[in-house]
Amino acid sequence: ILYNYDNEKIKPYYYSVFLSDYDIEVKYVPSHQSALYQLDFRTGQPGLLIGATNGELHVEKNKVFGYQQIGSYETRVYLYLETDVVPLQTEEGNTVVMKFPENDKRINLRYGISFISVDQAKKNMEREVAGKDLETLTRTGRTIWNDALGKIQVKGNCEDSKTIFYTSLYRTYERMVCLSEDGQYYSAFDNQVHQDSGVPFYTDDWIWDTYRATHPLRILLEPEREKYMIQSFIRMAGQIKHFWMPTFPEITGDSRRMNSNHGVATVLDAYVKGIRTYDVEKAYRYAVNTSRHFGNDSLGYIPEPLSISTTLEYAYTDWCISQVAQAMGKNEDARYFYEKGQAYHNIFDKEKGWFRPRKADGSWVAWPENARLKEWYGCIEANSYQQGWFVPHDVSGMVELMGGKEKVIEDLIYFFSKTPSNMLWNEYYNHANEPVHFVPFLFNQLAVPWHTQKWTRYTCEKAYANKVEGIVGNEDVGQMSAWYVLAASGIHPSCPGNTRMEITSPVFDEVEFALDPAYYSGKKFTVIAHDNSVDNVYIQKALLNGKEYNKCYLDFTDIVSGGTLELFMGDTPNKEWGI
Repeated sequence: ILYNYDNEKIKPYYYSVFLSDYDIEVKYVPSHQSALYQLDFRTGQPGLLIGATNGELHVEKNKVFGYQQIGSYETRVYLYLETDVVPLQTEEGNTVVMKFPENDKRINLRYGISFISVDQAKKNMEREVAGKDLETLTRTGRTIWNDALGKIQVKGNCEDSKTIFYTSLYRTYERMVCLSEDGQYYSAFDNQVHQDSGVPFYTDDWIWDTYRATHPLRILLEPEREKYMIQSFIRMAGQIKHFWMPTFPEITGDSRRMNSNHGVATVLDAYVKGIRTYDVEKAYRYAVNTSRHFGNDSLGYIPEPLSISTTLEYAYTDWCISQVAQAMGKNEDARYFYEKGQAYHNIFDKEKGWFRPRKADGSWVAWPENARLKEWYGCIEANSYQQGWFVPHDVSGMVELMGGKEKVIEDLIYFFSKTPSNMLWNEYYNHANEPVHFVPFLFNQLAVPWHTQKWTRYTCEKAYANKVEGIVGNEDVGQMSAWYVLAASGIHPSCPGNTRMEITSPVFDEVEFALDPAYYSGKKFTVIAHDNSVDNVYIQKALLNGKEYNKCYLDFTDIVSGGTLELFMGDTPNKEWGI
C-alpha cells in the first residue's frame, strides 16, 4: 500500500494515516498484546485483506483466527481478530477476504496476539481492548508513556535537543519484550509453555549492544523491570540444552550472534548495584559453564576468526565472573577468573604495539598495511583501532601494554581528531556502532577529563538530530539512544559490573532523575549545569550536595541515594578539576 508520510500522525500511543489512493483513513491504537484499528472508508465498498505468509487463517462471520510461523523456527504468533460489523462476504485461505455492507463506512477491528494459542490471543484481546473505543485507549496509552518518559525531566537548551532526548528515551523501551500472558509464557529456548509464577518473562534483546548503556539506564530508571529481565536470562539459561547464558535472546530463541557473553555482564551489573532478588548461585553456575564452553580457556585466547574481539570481550566476561565470585565468597574462583580476565595480554603484539589476531597454533595472523584501520581484521563490525580500546575492567594494565599514559592520550586524541564531522560509519571513532561507545570516557580514567567533556558533547551534537535518520547508526534495540540519554544527562558507565559512573558535560541546564523508592533510598537525583551553552562545554568546578567535589566520576550509590550534582561550565578546560 502506497501512502504519503505527510499524511501520517505518529505518537508513542497512537498512529494514523490517510491512504489517499484508496480514500481510507486509518487510525490505530496499540495495547500490550492487542490493538484497535479504526478504518473509515470514504468511498467504495469497505473491505479487508488479512494475510499469513507462513501459516493458516480461518474466518467465521466477523472473526478471524489462526497463526503465522516465524521463518523456519518453531515459534508461532497466534491471532484472534473481531470486526464490529459482520461482513457480507468472506473468503478463507492464507489470505482472508472480508467485504462489508457499502453503507458501513467505519469498521472497528480489534485483535489480540499470543505466542501460546488462538484461545490465549482471544483472552488477550478481551482483557485489553474489548469494549474500549479509540479515544479511551489513546488516553490510557498517553498516560502510560507520560509516566515512563516523565522519569527524567530536563530543562534548558533548545526544543530540538529536548525532542531528541525524549525520542531517545522512548526508544530505549523498544526491548526487551514481555511474553507473559495471564501468568504463563511460551519460551523458544525449549519450545515449551511455562508458568511464570508471578515473575514476567522477557526476551528479545541484543545484549552485545545493550549491556553498555541500555541496561545500566534501566537499572537507574526501572529497577523492577530490570529485575524481571535478569530473572528471564537465568530462566533462559536453565531452558537452553547446555545451560549457557543467552547471547542474543530473541522471540525465536538464542541466535548466539556476535561474540562473547554479555548476559553475564548484565547480571553482574545488576548485582553490584543492588538488584539481587534472583537465584544468584544458579546465575553464577550458568555463567561459569558459559565461560568454559566459549571462553579463553584452552589457549588463553580465541584464535581466528575474530580473534581480537572475542578474546577481549571474553576477558571482560571472565572479569565479571570474578567479581561475582568475590562477592559470593568464592575466593579461589575469584582469583581464577580474574587471571582469565588478563587474557587480553595474549593477543597484544609488543613488536607492533597493538592487538593482533592469532591462529590456533599460536602464530600471529599476517600484519597487513594499515592493520589498525582494516575492518574485520580480527574484529567483528570494527577494526582493531576501534576494538583495541576494549579493556574496560583493567584500563591501567591496557595503558601499560600500550606504552604508557602519555602515549595512549596522544593516540586517543588522534583517534578522535580523525573522526568525520558527520560521524557516519568510519575508521576512527565510529559512534555508528557499539564497540567504541565507552572510548570517550577513557579520558576521564587517564586524568584528562576535559577531553571526555569535549567529545561527548560533540557526539551528542553531531551524531543525533531531530530529523528522519536522526541517528548515525542502527538503533540496536535502544543502545544508540541510551548512550545519548546518559551522556546528555552528564553521567555514563564505563565498565558495567563496577559502580563507577563517569561525569561528563551535560547537554541540558538541569536533568532530574526520579528514583524508585522500593529500590533506592533517594527520591531524585539532579544534575545542574550552571552557565551551560554550546560554547561552555567544560567543567570548571563541581559541588555534590553543596560540597566541593573534585572527582570526574560518581559512585552509583551517590546517585541512588538522591541529591544534587552541580557543574559550573566554561569555554576553556579547567585542567585542575577531576584529575
